[in-house]
Amino acid sequence: MVDRVLITGGLGYIGSHTVVEMMEAGYEVVIIDSLANSQLEVLDNIADIVGEKVDFMQLNLCDESALNDFFNFPMAENISAVIHFAAYKNVGESVANPLKYYDNNLNSLINTLAAMNRHAIPNLVYSSSCSVYGNPDTIPVTEASPLQAAESPYANTKKIGEEIIQNSIKGQDMCAISLRYFNPIGAHPSNAIGECSTEFTDNLMPALTATVRGGQSQFSIYGDDYDTPDGTCVRDYIDVTDIAKAHVKAISRLVGREDKQGYEVFNLGTGKGVSVMEMIKMVEKVSGVDLPYIVKPRREGDVEAVYADPGLANKKLGWKSERSLEEMVATAWAWSGVLERKNDWH
Repeated sequence: MVDRVLITGGLGYIGSHTVVEMMEAGYEVVIIDSLANSQLEVLDNIADIVGEKVDFMQLNLCDESALNDFFNFPMAENISAVIHFAAYKNVGESVANPLKYYDNNLNSLINTLAAMNRHAIPNLVYSSSCSVYGNPDTIPVTEASPLQAAESPYANTKKIGEEIIQNSIKGQDMCAISLRYFNPIGAHPSNAIGECSTEFTDNLMPALTATVRGGQSQFSIYGDDYDTPDGTCVRDYIDVTDIAKAHVKAISRLVGREDKQGYEVFNLGTGKGVSVMEMIKMVEKVSGVDLPYIVKPRREGDVEAVYADPGLANKKLGWKSERSLEEMVATAWAWSGVLERKNDWH
Protein backbone atom coordinates (compact mmCIF):
# COMPACT_ATOMS: atom_id res chain seq x y z
CA MET A 1 0.00 0.00 0.00
CA VAL A 2 1.24 3.48 -0.86
CA ASP A 3 2.09 5.52 2.23
CA ARG A 4 -0.27 8.43 2.87
CA VAL A 5 1.29 11.53 4.40
CA LEU A 6 -0.41 14.48 6.09
CA ILE A 7 1.39 17.76 5.45
CA THR A 8 0.35 20.64 7.71
CA GLY A 9 1.01 24.10 6.29
CA GLY A 10 1.29 22.40 2.92
CA LEU A 11 0.36 25.49 0.89
CA GLY A 12 3.19 27.56 2.35
CA TYR A 13 6.59 28.16 0.79
CA ILE A 14 8.52 25.07 1.87
CA GLY A 15 5.35 23.06 2.38
CA SER A 16 4.15 23.40 -1.22
CA HIS A 17 7.52 22.38 -2.63
CA THR A 18 7.56 19.39 -0.30
CA VAL A 19 4.07 18.33 -1.42
CA VAL A 20 5.36 18.27 -4.99
CA GLU A 21 8.46 16.24 -4.15
CA MET A 22 6.52 13.77 -2.00
CA MET A 23 3.93 13.16 -4.73
CA GLU A 24 6.57 12.83 -7.41
CA ALA A 25 8.26 10.24 -5.18
CA GLY A 26 5.03 8.20 -5.18
CA TYR A 27 3.45 9.17 -1.87
CA GLU A 28 -0.19 10.10 -1.40
CA VAL A 29 -0.55 13.50 0.24
CA VAL A 30 -3.22 15.26 2.30
CA ILE A 31 -2.80 18.97 3.06
CA ILE A 32 -4.04 20.93 6.05
CA ASP A 33 -3.53 24.71 5.93
CA SER A 34 -5.23 27.61 7.68
CA LEU A 35 -4.48 29.99 4.76
CA ALA A 36 -3.35 32.54 7.35
CA ASN A 37 -0.12 33.05 5.44
CA SER A 38 -0.67 31.18 2.18
CA GLN A 39 -2.97 31.24 -0.82
CA LEU A 40 -5.56 28.73 -2.02
CA GLU A 41 -4.42 29.11 -5.64
CA VAL A 42 -1.22 27.27 -4.69
CA LEU A 43 -3.33 24.10 -4.52
CA ASP A 44 -4.12 24.39 -8.24
CA ASN A 45 -0.52 25.24 -9.04
CA ILE A 46 0.65 22.08 -7.27
CA ALA A 47 -1.90 20.07 -9.26
CA ASP A 48 -0.55 21.59 -12.48
CA ILE A 49 2.96 20.40 -11.60
CA VAL A 50 2.13 16.86 -10.45
CA GLY A 51 -0.76 16.24 -12.83
CA GLU A 52 -3.40 15.42 -10.23
CA LYS A 53 -5.50 17.08 -7.56
CA VAL A 54 -4.39 16.98 -3.94
CA ASP A 55 -6.67 16.36 -0.97
CA PHE A 56 -6.96 19.56 1.07
CA MET A 57 -8.80 20.84 4.12
CA GLN A 58 -8.67 24.38 5.49
CA LEU A 59 -8.40 24.44 9.26
CA ASN A 60 -6.39 25.98 12.06
CA LEU A 61 -4.50 23.35 14.05
CA CYS A 62 -4.99 25.42 17.20
CA ASP A 63 -8.67 24.52 16.90
CA GLU A 64 -8.54 21.09 18.53
CA SER A 65 -12.20 20.34 17.76
CA ALA A 66 -11.73 21.08 14.05
CA LEU A 67 -8.64 18.88 13.96
CA ASN A 68 -10.58 16.04 15.60
CA ASP A 69 -13.33 16.44 12.99
CA PHE A 70 -10.77 16.22 10.19
CA PHE A 71 -10.08 12.60 11.09
CA ASN A 72 -13.71 11.70 10.37
CA PHE A 73 -13.23 12.46 6.67
CA PRO A 74 -12.19 9.76 4.16
CA MET A 75 -9.09 11.78 3.19
CA ALA A 76 -7.73 11.22 6.71
CA GLU A 77 -7.82 7.43 6.48
CA ASN A 78 -4.59 5.38 6.50
CA ILE A 79 -2.23 8.28 7.23
CA SER A 80 1.13 6.80 8.18
CA ALA A 81 3.18 9.98 8.69
CA VAL A 82 2.91 13.71 9.32
CA ILE A 83 5.18 16.50 8.09
CA HIS A 84 4.51 19.48 10.33
CA PHE A 85 5.20 22.88 8.75
CA ALA A 86 2.30 24.92 10.12
CA ALA A 87 3.73 27.84 12.11
CA TYR A 88 4.20 31.59 12.03
CA LYS A 89 7.76 32.42 10.98
CA ASN A 90 8.33 36.18 10.88
CA VAL A 91 11.24 36.88 13.26
CA GLY A 92 10.52 40.60 13.59
CA GLU A 93 6.84 40.06 14.26
CA SER A 94 7.67 37.44 16.89
CA VAL A 95 9.76 40.02 18.75
CA ALA A 96 6.91 42.53 18.62
CA ASN A 97 4.15 40.02 19.41
CA PRO A 98 5.68 37.02 21.21
CA LEU A 99 2.45 35.63 22.67
CA LYS A 100 0.99 35.24 19.19
CA TYR A 101 3.94 33.02 18.29
CA TYR A 102 3.97 30.96 21.49
CA ASP A 103 0.23 30.41 21.23
CA ASN A 104 0.13 29.41 17.57
CA ASN A 105 3.42 27.57 17.06
CA LEU A 106 3.31 25.50 20.24
CA ASN A 107 -0.41 24.78 20.50
CA SER A 108 -0.62 23.71 16.85
CA LEU A 109 2.23 21.26 17.47
CA ILE A 110 0.74 19.94 20.72
CA ASN A 111 -2.65 19.35 19.07
CA THR A 112 -0.98 17.60 16.14
CA LEU A 113 0.98 15.27 18.43
CA ALA A 114 -2.14 14.50 20.45
CA ALA A 115 -4.05 13.65 17.26
CA MET A 116 -1.20 11.43 16.10
CA ASN A 117 -1.36 9.53 19.38
CA ARG A 118 -5.14 9.12 19.18
CA HIS A 119 -4.99 7.81 15.64
CA ALA A 120 -1.82 5.74 15.99
CA ILE A 121 0.18 7.70 13.40
CA PRO A 122 3.78 6.65 14.12
CA ASN A 123 6.00 8.98 12.08
CA LEU A 124 6.66 12.73 12.30
CA VAL A 125 8.96 15.08 10.44
CA TYR A 126 9.19 18.46 12.15
CA SER A 127 10.02 21.71 10.42
CA SER A 128 12.69 23.19 12.68
CA SER A 129 15.25 25.91 12.11
CA CYS A 130 18.91 26.80 12.39
CA SER A 131 17.68 29.63 14.64
CA VAL A 132 17.78 27.13 17.53
CA TYR A 133 21.57 27.55 17.53
CA GLY A 134 21.29 31.25 18.40
CA ASN A 135 24.65 32.99 18.05
CA PRO A 136 26.84 29.88 17.96
CA ASP A 137 30.29 29.80 19.56
CA THR A 138 31.82 28.09 16.51
CA ILE A 139 30.77 27.65 12.89
CA PRO A 140 29.90 25.64 10.96
CA VAL A 141 27.39 24.22 13.41
CA THR A 142 26.77 20.50 13.77
CA GLU A 143 23.76 18.81 15.31
CA ALA A 144 25.87 18.39 18.45
CA SER A 145 26.55 22.13 18.74
CA PRO A 146 25.08 23.55 21.96
CA LEU A 147 21.81 25.41 21.55
CA GLN A 148 22.37 28.99 22.66
CA ALA A 149 19.76 31.34 24.07
CA ALA A 150 17.15 32.02 21.42
CA GLU A 151 17.50 35.39 19.69
CA SER A 152 13.75 35.70 19.05
CA PRO A 153 10.45 34.23 20.26
CA TYR A 154 10.14 32.52 16.85
CA ALA A 155 13.46 30.75 17.40
CA ASN A 156 12.40 29.81 20.92
CA THR A 157 9.20 28.19 19.64
CA LYS A 158 11.30 25.97 17.38
CA LYS A 159 13.63 25.09 20.24
CA ILE A 160 10.74 24.31 22.60
CA GLY A 161 8.95 22.47 19.80
CA GLU A 162 11.86 20.08 19.44
CA GLU A 163 11.82 19.46 23.19
CA ILE A 164 8.06 18.82 23.17
CA ILE A 165 8.46 16.22 20.42
CA GLN A 166 11.41 14.52 22.07
CA ASN A 167 9.51 14.27 25.36
CA SER A 168 6.21 13.25 23.78
CA ILE A 169 7.43 10.28 21.78
CA LYS A 170 9.02 8.57 24.79
CA GLY A 171 6.93 5.54 25.65
CA GLN A 172 4.94 5.92 22.42
CA ASP A 173 5.16 3.86 19.27
CA MET A 174 6.36 6.94 17.45
CA CYS A 175 9.55 8.10 15.73
CA ALA A 176 10.40 11.66 14.75
CA ILE A 177 12.97 13.63 12.80
CA SER A 178 13.55 17.35 13.23
CA LEU A 179 15.02 19.03 10.16
CA ARG A 180 16.85 22.24 11.02
CA TYR A 181 16.63 24.39 7.89
CA PHE A 182 19.13 27.08 7.22
CA ASN A 183 17.93 29.84 4.88
CA PRO A 184 15.66 28.63 2.06
CA ILE A 185 15.54 30.63 -1.15
CA GLY A 186 14.67 29.95 -4.78
CA ALA A 187 11.56 28.57 -6.43
CA HIS A 188 10.32 25.52 -8.29
CA PRO A 189 11.81 25.38 -11.81
CA SER A 190 8.30 25.27 -13.30
CA ASN A 191 7.67 28.84 -12.03
CA ALA A 192 4.34 27.56 -10.70
CA ILE A 193 5.17 27.91 -6.99
CA GLY A 194 7.60 30.01 -5.01
CA GLU A 195 7.89 32.34 -2.04
CA CYS A 196 4.77 34.47 -1.72
CA SER A 197 3.37 35.34 1.67
CA THR A 198 2.13 38.12 3.90
CA GLU A 199 5.57 38.02 5.55
CA PHE A 200 7.14 39.30 2.36
CA THR A 201 9.17 42.22 3.70
CA ASP A 202 10.88 40.17 6.43
CA ASN A 203 12.31 37.63 3.98
CA LEU A 204 15.57 38.43 2.24
CA MET A 205 15.12 37.16 -1.30
CA PRO A 206 11.62 38.56 -2.02
CA ALA A 207 12.76 41.91 -0.64
CA LEU A 208 15.84 41.90 -2.89
CA THR A 209 13.98 40.94 -6.07
CA ALA A 210 11.14 43.38 -5.32
CA THR A 211 13.67 46.19 -4.96
CA VAL A 212 15.21 45.39 -8.34
CA ARG A 213 11.79 45.20 -9.98
CA GLY A 214 10.56 48.41 -8.34
CA GLY A 215 8.15 46.88 -5.87
CA GLN A 216 9.95 48.84 -3.16
CA SER A 217 12.32 51.78 -3.51
CA GLN A 218 15.38 50.37 -1.74
CA PHE A 219 16.59 47.33 0.14
CA SER A 220 17.37 47.64 3.85
CA ILE A 221 20.56 46.14 5.26
CA TYR A 222 20.15 45.78 9.00
CA GLY A 223 23.64 46.39 10.31
CA ASP A 224 27.00 46.56 8.52
CA ASP A 225 29.16 46.49 11.64
CA TYR A 226 29.05 42.78 12.49
CA ASP A 227 32.25 40.80 12.97
CA THR A 228 32.06 39.30 9.48
CA PRO A 229 34.24 39.84 6.38
CA ASP A 230 32.11 42.71 5.03
CA GLY A 231 30.23 43.64 8.21
CA THR A 232 26.86 42.20 7.14
CA CYS A 233 25.17 39.08 8.52
CA VAL A 234 26.24 35.70 7.14
CA ARG A 235 23.79 32.88 6.42
CA ASP A 236 23.69 29.49 4.72
CA TYR A 237 21.30 29.91 1.78
CA ILE A 238 19.82 26.67 0.47
CA ASP A 239 17.48 25.90 -2.39
CA VAL A 240 13.88 25.28 -1.34
CA THR A 241 13.58 22.26 -3.64
CA ASP A 242 16.70 20.76 -2.09
CA ILE A 243 15.05 21.20 1.31
CA ALA A 244 11.85 19.59 0.03
CA LYS A 245 13.76 16.56 -1.23
CA ALA A 246 15.21 16.05 2.26
CA HIS A 247 11.68 15.48 3.55
CA VAL A 248 11.23 12.61 1.11
CA LYS A 249 14.43 11.08 2.49
CA ALA A 250 13.30 11.66 6.07
CA ILE A 251 9.89 10.04 5.56
CA SER A 252 11.52 7.07 3.84
CA ARG A 253 13.89 6.70 6.79
CA LEU A 254 11.02 6.81 9.30
CA VAL A 255 8.65 4.51 7.41
CA GLY A 256 11.49 2.04 6.84
CA ARG A 257 12.40 2.23 10.55
CA GLU A 258 16.02 2.90 9.65
CA ASP A 259 16.31 5.06 12.75
CA LYS A 260 17.01 3.02 15.86
CA GLN A 261 16.99 6.00 18.25
CA GLY A 262 13.37 7.16 18.01
CA TYR A 263 14.35 10.80 17.56
CA GLU A 264 16.92 12.33 15.23
CA VAL A 265 17.97 15.82 14.17
CA PHE A 266 19.55 16.85 10.87
CA ASN A 267 20.94 20.15 9.56
CA LEU A 268 19.80 21.11 6.07
CA GLY A 269 22.30 23.52 4.57
CA THR A 270 25.00 23.84 1.97
CA GLY A 271 27.86 24.29 4.43
CA LYS A 272 28.76 27.66 2.90
CA GLY A 273 28.24 31.08 4.48
CA VAL A 274 27.08 33.97 2.30
CA SER A 275 26.81 37.55 3.53
CA VAL A 276 23.94 39.91 2.81
CA MET A 277 26.27 42.03 0.69
CA GLU A 278 27.41 38.99 -1.29
CA MET A 279 23.76 38.13 -1.90
CA ILE A 280 23.11 41.64 -3.17
CA LYS A 281 25.97 41.24 -5.65
CA MET A 282 24.60 37.88 -6.84
CA VAL A 283 21.13 39.36 -7.40
CA GLU A 284 22.72 42.17 -9.39
CA LYS A 285 24.63 39.61 -11.48
CA VAL A 286 21.58 37.49 -12.23
CA SER A 287 19.23 40.41 -12.90
CA GLY A 288 21.72 42.69 -14.62
CA VAL A 289 20.40 45.60 -12.54
CA ASP A 290 22.08 47.68 -9.83
CA LEU A 291 20.27 47.30 -6.53
CA PRO A 292 19.70 50.42 -4.38
CA TYR A 293 20.13 49.81 -0.66
CA ILE A 294 20.33 51.64 2.64
CA VAL A 295 22.09 50.58 5.84
CA LYS A 296 19.94 50.67 8.96
CA PRO A 297 20.70 49.79 12.59
CA ARG A 298 20.92 46.17 13.61
CA ARG A 299 17.56 44.44 13.91
CA GLU A 300 16.59 42.75 17.16
CA GLY A 301 16.47 38.97 16.78
CA ASP A 302 19.11 38.72 14.05
CA VAL A 303 22.08 36.38 14.48
CA GLU A 304 25.53 37.54 13.33
CA ALA A 305 26.69 34.48 11.40
CA VAL A 306 25.59 30.87 11.11
CA TYR A 307 26.07 28.15 8.52
CA ALA A 308 25.75 24.40 8.58
CA ASP A 309 27.86 21.33 8.70
CA PRO A 310 25.46 19.11 6.71
CA GLY A 311 27.64 16.00 7.01
CA LEU A 312 25.18 14.00 9.12
CA ALA A 313 22.33 14.51 6.66
CA ASN A 314 24.69 13.66 3.80
CA LYS A 315 25.62 10.39 5.48
CA LYS A 316 22.47 9.17 7.24
CA LEU A 317 19.72 10.63 5.03
CA GLY A 318 21.66 10.16 1.81
CA TRP A 319 20.85 13.79 1.01
CA LYS A 320 22.89 16.76 -0.06
CA SER A 321 22.21 20.20 -1.52
CA GLU A 322 22.52 20.37 -5.30
CA ARG A 323 21.81 23.87 -6.60
CA SER A 324 24.49 26.56 -6.61
CA LEU A 325 23.83 30.02 -5.19
CA GLU A 326 23.54 31.45 -8.69
CA GLU A 327 21.00 28.78 -9.68
CA MET A 328 18.94 29.48 -6.56
CA VAL A 329 18.93 33.22 -7.19
CA ALA A 330 18.04 32.65 -10.86
CA THR A 331 14.90 30.69 -9.95
CA ALA A 332 13.96 33.30 -7.35
CA TRP A 333 14.44 36.03 -9.95
CA ALA A 334 12.28 34.18 -12.48
CA TRP A 335 9.58 33.66 -9.83
CA SER A 336 9.60 37.35 -8.95
CA GLY A 337 8.76 38.04 -12.57
CA VAL A 338 5.66 35.85 -12.20
CA LEU A 339 4.64 37.87 -9.14
CA GLU A 340 5.28 41.14 -10.93
CA ARG A 341 3.04 40.13 -13.81
CA LYS A 342 0.32 39.33 -11.26
CA ASN A 343 1.05 42.65 -9.52
CA ASP A 344 1.31 40.53 -6.38
CA TRP A 345 3.81 42.38 -4.22
CA HIS A 346 2.53 41.28 -0.84
